[in-house]
Amino acid sequence: MTYKTPEHGSNINRKDIPSEYKWKVEHIFKNLEEWQKACNTFQQELTLYKGYKGQLADTSKLLALFQLRDKHNIDFENIYAYARLQQDSDTTDQNIQALVGKAENLMIEFNKVSSFIEPEINNFPQEVKDSLLKASALNIYHFYLTDLFRLSKHILPEEQESILAQSHLATAGAGNAFRSLVSADMTFPNVKDNSGKDHPLSEGSYLLNMLSDDRFLRENSFKTLMNRYHDYRNTLATTLTGSCRAAHFYATTHNYQNTLTQALDSDKIPTSLYDGLIDTVNDNLKALHEYIELKRDFLGFDEFHFYDLYTPITTIDKPFAYDFQKACEHVKASLTPLGEEYNQLLAKGIENGWIDIYENKGKRSGAYSWGLYSVHPFVLLNYQPQYNSISTLAHELGHAMHSFLSDKTQEHINSNYSIFCAEVASTTNEILLLEHTLSIASKEEKIYLLSQFLEAVRTTVYRQVQFAEFEKFIHSKIENGESLQAEVLENYWLDINKKYYGDALTIDQEIASEWSRIPHFYSPFYVYKYATGYSAATAFAASILEGKETAVEKYLGFLKAGGSDYSLNILKTAGVDLNTPMPVTITLKKFAEKLQELKTLLNK
Repeated sequence: MTYKTPEHGSNINRKDIPSEYKWKVEHIFKNLEEWQKACNTFQQELTLYKGYKGQLADTSKLLALFQLRDKHNIDFENIYAYARLQQDSDTTDQNIQALVGKAENLMIEFNKVSSFIEPEINNFPQEVKDSLLKASALNIYHFYLTDLFRLSKHILPEEQESILAQSHLATAGAGNAFRSLVSADMTFPNVKDNSGKDHPLSEGSYLLNMLSDDRFLRENSFKTLMNRYHDYRNTLATTLTGSCRAAHFYATTHNYQNTLTQALDSDKIPTSLYDGLIDTVNDNLKALHEYIELKRDFLGFDEFHFYDLYTPITTIDKPFAYDFQKACEHVKASLTPLGEEYNQLLAKGIENGWIDIYENKGKRSGAYSWGLYSVHPFVLLNYQPQYNSISTLAHELGHAMHSFLSDKTQEHINSNYSIFCAEVASTTNEILLLEHTLSIASKEEKIYLLSQFLEAVRTTVYRQVQFAEFEKFIHSKIENGESLQAEVLENYWLDINKKYYGDALTIDQEIASEWSRIPHFYSPFYVYKYATGYSAATAFAASILEGKETAVEKYLGFLKAGGSDYSLNILKTAGVDLNTPMPVTITLKKFAEKLQELKTLLNK
C-alpha cells in the first residue's frame, strides 16, 4: 500500500480520514447487525453453564465445560473489541458508547455464570486432582490446572473468601484517598519562566516543563511541585501506610509469608530474583554516576540538579521526520535480523488493516496493541513524523507480533502471555530499531539516539529498581508492625538518591518528597517488571545482532510460547535466564558501552 499522508489532527472528524488509514474492525464483524446477532447468541448460551455444576469430577464433563468457556472467551473478546476499538478511535460517538456498555454487561453475566468453575475444581480431593492432571483428554489444560492447584493452598474456604472479597471496598480507602488528593484536591500555583511569564503547573505539565530548555522554569516547577507534596507529607505517609497494611493483611491471610511473596507468586517468581535484581544494579552504579557527570559537564553547569536530569544534550529537532510509509520501511529494515517468517507476517499485518494510523477528533491519545485470538491484532497509533513515533510503531508491532504468533501456535487457554513477559517483545523491537538507525545516522542524529537509549535505561532500569528497593524498605516496616513516618521516608529517599546518582548530582532537599507522588507504590512490587522486561529484551537483541546460533529460533519460540508455561521457564528456554544476573548485567554493560560512544562523539 502507498501511503500519502492525509489531513489529520485533533480537529479532523473521524469520517474525513480515508479508510485505508484506519484499522479494519469489519474483520471482526462485517457490520453492526452481525455484532448484535453475536451478542444475542452469546447471551442465550450462558444458560448452558448451570448444567455443569456439580459434574466437574467427570473428565468428559470438565473437558466439555472448558471447551465451552474457551469458545465464549473468544466470542466475548470479539464482541468487546468491536465496540471498544471503535470507541477509542472516536470517543465522541454516543452510539458506540452504548455498544461498549452492552458488551460490559455481557461480561458481568459471563463472569457470574462461570464463577463456580475454579472453586469447584479446587475443592476436589487430592486423588481427583491427580487424576485430572494425568487425563490425556485434558492435555492442553495441564498447565492451567497445575497452576490452579498450585495456588489453591492460598485460597480460603468459600465463606471466608466471600468476606475478604467484600472487605476490599473498605481497605481500598487509603489508595482511593491518595488518588483523590493528588488528582482532584491538590492544586499547584503557576510558575514563572526566565522572562517572567506564568506557566500552569500540574502533574500533567510537570514533565513537559522538565524538558524545557529554560532552566529557571525547570527549577521553579520542580521546587513548587515537590514543596506542595511536602505540605501533605504526613497525610501521604498515612495513605501509604494504609495501602501497605492492607496488602500485608491480604497476603498473610492467604497464607503467604509477606506481601512480596504474594506479589511474585502469581508468576511463580522467587524472591531471590527480586533481591538479585537490586544487588546487580547496585553493583553497576558507576556507569550511571559517569552519565550524570557527562550531562553536567556537557551542559556546562557548575552544579547539576534534579531539575536538570531530563534536559537533552542535543538540540536536533524532530530527527527522522519520515512519513508513515517510510517509517514502516525503516522499521521493517531494522527487524530483518528476525528472519523471513517474522518479516513476512509483519509486512502482511501492516498492509492488512491492523493499524489505525493518524490522529482525529475524539481519538484516544497514545498507542496500544490489542490481540484478538480468532482474528488478528489491532494497533492504535497517533503517528507524527518524528523518531519517537517510529519507535512507538516498532514497539506496538512487537506486541502485535507476540500476540499473533502466540495465538496461531497455542490453544486459547495457553495463548495469553503474562504481564511479566509483556514488554519484552516490544522493547526488543525498539532496541533493534535503535541499532539499525544508529548504523545510518549522522553525528548529531547518533548523539540524539544514544541519549534516548541512555535515558531509557536510566528511567526503566535504574530508576525502577530504585523504586523496587524503596518498596522493600517500606513493606519491611509494615511487616515489623511499624507505621510509615514522613520524616523517615524523606531521609531514606534522600539517601537512596545519593547512592544511585552519585556525587555529580546535587541532592536538592526538595527531592525528599518525591516518594509521596509515585502511584506505583499503591500497587505493591510491580515496578521491578519494567527492569526485568527491559533486561530480557536487551539480552535477546544482543544475541540476535551478534548472530548467535539458534538465537532467532529461540526468540521466535519465546513469542510462540504465549502463556503455555511459567514466564521464567519460557524465557530460560529461549536463552534468557532471569534467575541469574546475566540479562541485567548485559543491559548495564550495554549502557556503559553506549555511554562511551556518546562521550567519543561529544569530544570530536
